[in-house]
Amino acid sequence: MDPEVSLMLLCPPGGLSQEQVSVELSPAHDRRPLPEGDKTITAIWETRLQAQPWIFDAPKFRLHSATLASSSPEPQLLLHLGLTSYRDFLGTNWSSSASWLRQQGATDWGDKQAYLADPLGVGAALVTADDFLVFLRRSQQVAEAPGLVDVPGGHPEPQALCSGSIPQHEDLPGELVVRELFSSVLQEVCDERVQRLQETEMWAQLCPSAKGAILLYNRHPPLQSGAGKSHLSHPSVPALSLQL
Repeated sequence: MDPEVSLMLLCPPGGLSQEQVSVELSPAHDRRPLPEGDKTITAIWETRLQAQPWIFDAPKFRLHSATLASSSPEPQLLLHLGLTSYRDFLGTNWSSSASWLRQQGATDWGDKQAYLADPLGVGAALVTADDFLVFLRRSQQVAEAPGLVDVPGGHPEPQALCSGSIPQHEDLPGELVVRELFSSVLQEVCDERVQRLQETEMWAQLCPSAKGAILLYNRHPPLQSGAGKSHLSHPSVPALSLQL
C-alpha cells in the first residue's frame, strides 16, 4: 500500500447510515500541546500567511479514534472526536517535522498521533449515471496539496453548529455533529463548480475531428451489447471536469 495512505477502520459492505453513527466529543480527544510549546505552530502559520495571505484559520473536528461494534442487530460506529484548527493542521500534520512529532508522541504518550491536529475530513466517491468516477484538480492557491487531483470533499465545520461564537466541546451535541458529518459531504459536492470541457484550455488543444467525436459521443451514448445492437466501449476522454 502507498505509504501516504493507511486504513484506520473498515466499515461493512454497503456502508453505514446516519443512524448507525454516533459521536463522543471530549477535550480528552484534543491534540496534546507540543513539548516545547506551540510557538513553532504560530511561526509556521505566520510564514504561510505571508506567502498565501488568502488562507484563514477555522475550527475543525479532531479524529482521535473510532470503534465499530457489531454485536447489535446493526453495526454501530462510535467516533471519538476532539477540537482542533486548520492552523494547527498546517503546523503539525503538514509541517516538515511531522515524522518527528509522531516519534515523539509515541515516546511521550504511547500515541504517535498525540501531537498532531488530525482534522476529520469528508470525501465523496462520486459516480456518474454512466459509471464514471468524478475527480477534480485542487487550486494552486490552497495550502494543502495544491494542484493535485482529488475527490470532492473537505471538512465538517464545528462553527456550522454554533454560528458567531468559538465552538466549545459542551456546545456541540453528538447528534448534531453526526448530522454535520453527513450533510457537509453533500454540501461539498454541491459547491463544486462544474466546468464543461468546451470551457477549458484543453478544448482549444483538440483538433476538429476530436471535438466532433466527443460531441457525438455526448449526444449518443454507447449502446449496450445485445441482440441487434452494436457493442461500443466507453472512451477514456472525460466529458466534463471540476475545479475546486
